[in-house]
Amino acid sequence: MHESGIAYDIYATSKRAAEENGAKSVKKIYVDVGSMAMINPEQVEFMFNTFITEDPVFAETKLEFNTILPLAECECGYKGSEIFVCPNCGKLPHMVQGKEILVKNIEIETED
Repeated sequence: MHESGIAYDIYATSKRAAEENGAKSVKKIYVDVGSMAMINPEQVEFMFNTFITEDPVFAETKLEFNTILPLAECECGYKGSEIFVCPNCGKLPHMVQGKEILVKNIEIETED
């Protein structure tokens, strides 16, 4: 179950950013998830919530997932959503986006 590792990475990345910026609480974490990343956001959220249970900085944290649709490019110049066979030349295009999992933004609250 790789959702556990992903959830932990989201927590660790956010924790580091919170500490570096003097956060007293983390309100929301925005995560871009490629539709081809093969993860279940609900399971990631469940696992994330287990990691933050004893961390008061994350007591009110919400995750917000943004789905990134696939985009492929081919050496013939094609750029579009067909990821398996290039509609122009029939070759296998290269995926440019759609497999990523990325912490995009973190909303924090500071003492200031």
